[in-house]
Amino acid sequence: MTTLLVIAKEPLPGRVKTRLTPPFTPRDAARLAEAALVDTLRAVAATPARRRVLVLEGRPGPWLPPGFDVVPQCAGGLDKRLSAAFAGCAGPALLIGMDTPQVTPELLTVDFTGHDAWFGPAEDGGFWALGLAHPDPTLLRGVPMSSPTTGAVQRARLVAAGLRVHDLPRLRDVDTALDAEAVAGSAPRTRFAAELGRLRAVAGR
Repeated sequence: MTTLLVIAKEPLPGRVKTRLTPPFTPRDAARLAEAALVDTLRAVAATPARRRVLVLEGRPGPWLPPGFDVVPQCAGGLDKRLSAAFAGCAGPALLIGMDTPQVTPELLTVDFTGHDAWFGPAEDGGFWALGLAHPDPTLLRGVPMSSPTTGAVQRARLVAAGLRVHDLPRLRDVDTALDAEAVAGSAPRTRFAAELGRLRAVAGR
């Protein structure tokens, strides 16, 4: 069975979702980040897995459900932090971030039979999920992160390594206020959508 990894930041004002400000305040952006993280962790908790791991920058809070091992993120760029997360796994592993609160257990239930890798492209050109049947940290090191070509470069790296890649549906990350509106609209029953609605009501939007 697969190890499920979530790479995330502690949802502190001024440290997360900075591209949401403006129109949101740093505190409101942190509330939205916490809601997105809660939705993500709930989906992971409901997905069959051998092990569930939160790879965290910061400290865990009351938003963390039971059943997760917490390990700190290493220093360095995102490519190094992602590769280090995979380095701690034995056997198949699927890694996601905290930016897709619309994710579901159905999306995360992957089968590596006949596949060496699972790849979830993001609408901004990145990727929201990466699964490896045999975690190899070198497959991520040196991939330019946070660019419109990140996903294409990462997927090409997998193919060049001879891996059989299966694509997951394309999802939208929450980075901007427009992203937040679109994601909440597509997943109205999430805590993220509820929090966004509460903030709208408080602001009179």
